[in-house]
Amino acid sequence: MVSLSTWFRYAAHKFEYSISLSWKKYNVGQINSTELTDAIWKNFFQGKLTYTHWTKGGEAMAPIVSSTGGTLLVRKLANLSPTQVFVGDVVLLKDPEKSDDLIIRRLAALEGYEMVSNDEKDEPFVLEKDQCWVLADNLALKPKEARDSRLFGPVPMTDILGRVIYSLRTAVDHGQVENSGMAMKQDGPVLAVELDVEEMAKNNKA
Repeated sequence: MVSLSTWFRYAAHKFEYSISLSWKKYNVGQINSTELTDAIWKNFFQGKLTYTHWTKGGEAMAPIVSSTGGTLLVRKLANLSPTQVFVGDVVLLKDPEKSDDLIIRRLAALEGYEMVSNDEKDEPFVLEKDQCWVLADNLALKPKEARDSRLFGPVPMTDILGRVIYSLRTAVDHGQVENSGMAMKQDGPVLAVELDVEEMAKNNKA
């Protein structure tokens, strides 16, 4: 049973997302000023803040994703700013090396962070505006195996498609993903209202 206060917090997140998404469409000319208000309310009443994504297995993000893969619940993010996505968050993003594929990695740094290599031959550098650095959770893997920013470098923030907030590996092995403290606080009401483990299990291919 979801409490009234949780519903209010969920509604606030949903309204904020609806405004951000509609405003973004207005700024790029997809909708005009008279359609803006309608778009906000349509997104608020008809849309959801999450969607499910099937990911194939691998060692890079173990144990969040098992070797046989699993179904993930992904939080939509209309505004990829430092107030909406944080260092420590697990994100779904476009594969920098295979544009048709998606990968799961953890945000290790955002724009303005100074990156210093363990190799003294490499010069330190600062992440530019709208850039981020992503890493695999399994740090035992070499960069080529992990396929993260140690291999392909900084990633544009616009390549991020959402934050992974819940992982279902099997019908009996599932749970909330450990993200940054700020993200988990923001995502709490969303999980309380939109999480449907039974539905995720039905669609799980593992």
